[in-house]
Amino acid sequence: MRTGALVLRRALPFAPPGVHLAVVDPGVGGERRAVAIRCAEEDRILVGPDNGLLAPAAERFGGAVEALDIGRSPHRLEPVSATFHGRDVFAPVAAALAAGAPFGDAGSWVEVDTLAPMDIPAPRREGDALVAHALGFDRYGNVTLEVSHDWLTVQGLKVGRALRVNGHPATYGLTFADVPPGALLVYEDAYRTLALAVNRGSARELLGLALDDEIRVTPA
Repeated sequence: MRTGALVLRRALPFAPPGVHLAVVDPGVGGERRAVAIRCAEEDRILVGPDNGLLAPAAERFGGAVEALDIGRSPHRLEPVSATFHGRDVFAPVAAALAAGAPFGDAGSWVEVDTLAPMDIPAPRREGDALVAHALGFDRYGNVTLEVSHDWLTVQGLKVGRALRVNGHPATYGLTFADVPPGALLVYEDAYRTLALAVNRGSARELLGLALDDEIRVTPA
């Protein structure tokens, strides 16, 4: 769920304003709501399950200003499958809104402060240490942290600086080739977010990390 939420938040700035459909829905058929959310900025509309998936993207665009429960939307397909709301609810509603249907006609109004959040830990500073968390991993063992480019600037990290990550020697670099094979690298990923990698190896395995584990980055 969190991975989908992070991908959505990162991808939307590269898409033109409009209606965005996202579905990661393990609770399909349960009590979770189907929602459409209008964001404060760029008139972006998010359609999907109300399980936290849409929350980071909505926050990225100024937060939710309007929201609808679209579970019984007049735009949905009939009959509605109990287990395929992506086809029968979310996609038809998103298509109708993208085609110009009035937002308010797509469902019933709900208070935006009742929308489900996505719990993402926040980084913090403890003296000269940056304390972050392992938000996700890719198949190479690279580790995504929740630290933005702005945090890097505040922390004063410079390319080539020697660091320690949970006690392991590391280097702040631009590319994997900035360190020898098997060495730990702290770098900015394609989304300008801090990440960890091992050149030709797995940072996740080297550091023995699980999801949400704390990561302490300190000067060497």
